[in-house]
Amino acid sequence: MKKNIFALVSSIAVLGTALAGCGGGQQATTPPAEQPANSQPATPSTPAAEKKPQVLRLNLHSEPPTGDPGLAEDTTSGAIILATFDGLTRIGSDEKPHEAAAESYTVSDDKLTYTFKIRDHKWSNGDPVTAHDFEYAWKRALDPKTASNYAYQLYYIKNGEKANKGEAKLDDVGVKALDDKTLEVKLENPTPFFLELLAFRTYFPVNQKVVQANEKWAGDAKTHIGNGPFKIESWEHKSKLVIVKNDNYWDKDNVKLDKIEFSMVEDENTELSMFDNGELDWAGSPTSDLPTDAIPALKEQGKLTTQAIAGTYWYKFNTEKPPFNNIKIRKAFTYSIDRQSLIDNILQRGQLPATGAVPPSMVLNPNGYFKDNDQETAKKLLEEGMKELGITKLPVITLSYNTSEGHKKIAEAIQDQWKKNLGVEVKLENKEWKVYLEDLHQGNYQIGRMGWLGDFNDPINFLELYKDKMGGNNDTRWENPQFKEFLNQSAKEADLDKRKKILADAEQILMDEMPIMPIYFYTQSWVQKPGVKGVQITGLGDVDWKGAYVE
Repeated sequence: MKKNIFALVSSIAVLGTALAGCGGGQQATTPPAEQPANSQPATPSTPAAEKKPQVLRLNLHSEPPTGDPGLAEDTTSGAIILATFDGLTRIGSDEKPHEAAAESYTVSDDKLTYTFKIRDHKWSNGDPVTAHDFEYAWKRALDPKTASNYAYQLYYIKNGEKANKGEAKLDDVGVKALDDKTLEVKLENPTPFFLELLAFRTYFPVNQKVVQANEKWAGDAKTHIGNGPFKIESWEHKSKLVIVKNDNYWDKDNVKLDKIEFSMVEDENTELSMFDNGELDWAGSPTSDLPTDAIPALKEQGKLTTQAIAGTYWYKFNTEKPPFNNIKIRKAFTYSIDRQSLIDNILQRGQLPATGAVPPSMVLNPNGYFKDNDQETAKKLLEEGMKELGITKLPVITLSYNTSEGHKKIAEAIQDQWKKNLGVEVKLENKEWKVYLEDLHQGNYQIGRMGWLGDFNDPINFLELYKDKMGGNNDTRWENPQFKEFLNQSAKEADLDKRKKILADAEQILMDEMPIMPIYFYTQSWVQKPGVKGVQITGLGDVDWKGAYVE
C-alpha cells in the first residue's frame, strides 16, 4: 500500500496530498482475462479527423518526494513512477496483472519458483533492460543500507526478510538473473497474489549503471531514467513537472498522450479555479483533492465523479509516549469520534465509517470491532486509563497532519469532538509532506494522520504494516508477538477460509490494542474535462495514464 498524502494515496489513494499504500499518503477523502498473455486491454483510438493535441494538464498537490521506485512510499511519487516505469507485470483495465517488462513466465508445480523471460526493450536513455536490472533493484531495496520503508513488500521472496534484517546475505535472496533475458524468483511460500504484487513499484527495475553513478539520480529530470510509457522532460521543484511519451517504450504504439504537464498547487480552491478557467483538464483525486465546500455544488451540477477504493483513513498513536502508551486512553480517543458526522458534514463523498483497519473490498469482520460514537465507553476508558497512569488531567495533546485543507478540516472537527466529549485540549500542527513523513518515522509526534491504499487486494497488506515495531511504515512503535505469529501463520495456510480466520484474529488484536484509530474508508472524487478519456484509476486508487488520450 501506499501512503496516501490525501488518503498516500496509499492507499490512496482522499483530501490532501499523496497513503503509505502504496500507502495512503496525502489525500483526505480519496487514498488475466482471456486474451494473449502479453497483451494489455485495448485502448480506443481517437478518430483522425477529430484529433487534438495529446497534452493532459493535471495538478500534483505537493512535490513528489522521489522518483525512485525502491524508495517511494507515497501516492504522489507512486503516480509519477508508474508513469515512468514498467514492472514485470502491469495492471490492466480489467484490474488483473498482464505481462509488461516480462513477455512470458512459467511457475513450478509447487508454486515456489517463477521464471520470467524479459522482453526486448530499452531504458529511456537507450540502454537495454535486462534481468540483471531486476535482480539489482530488488536486492538494493532489501539492502539495509538503502533504508527502504517498503522493503517488506519483498519479504515474499526467499530470504528477503532475513537479508533486510541482516540475518542473511543479499546473495542468498531468491532472485537471480540466469542470463540477460531470464529472471528466476524463488518464494518463501506460495503467494497467490504474486503476479499482482509484481506490478507494484518496489518490484520495478532500476538501471544499475545510472543509480551507481549518481545517488541523486531520481530527483532530477536530466538523470531520471525509467522503462515506462513516459519519461520526465523537466522538473521545476515545487512548481512544475512535465513527462513526455517515451519513444523507447516497448508498447509505445498504445501510448496516445504526447505530454502530461503537472502543476504543483497545494490549495484545493486554487486548483479548482484553474480547472474552471481551462488551465487544468482534471482536478481532484487521485493526485490532489477538491475543496470540501465545493462538493455539494459539483454534485448538483453533475460534474463530480466518485469512486470507492480499497483504502483506510486513520490516525496513528505514538505508543511509546504518554499518554498514548496506555491502551485504554487510545481506545477512549478512538471510541469518542463521531465518524458519520464527519462524513455527512465535512467529507460529503459517500465514505463509510471505519471501525476496523481492513477496507470493505477485503473485509474480515463486516460488523467492525467497536461502535462508532460510543461516548459512554470512551469516558469510562479515559478515566480508567488516567488512573493507571497516575494522572488526574491530560496534558495538551498535539494532533499532526500534512498540509491540506481537507486534513485541516477533519482535524479541526475531531479536535472539537475531543474537547466536547472528553474535555481534552488538542493543539493542531501541520507540516509539509516530506517533513511530516520524516517526523512520523522518527517518532516526533503524539497523534498523526495517515491514509493507506492497498498495494494489492488482500488483508495482509493492511495488517503487515504493524508486524514489526520498527517496520518502515509502522511509526506507532507498537508490536505484539501473537499478532506477528498470526501473520506468519497466514503466510503458510493454504486453506483460504482458515487463512481468513487467522487474519481476522490478527485484526482483532490490532483493534484490541488500538495503535491506530480508523476513521473512514476512502472514496476518490474528481472533475475532468469531457474530452479526457482512458485514464485508469484502479480499485486500489492507483492512476495509470498509459492508455489516456484527449478526444
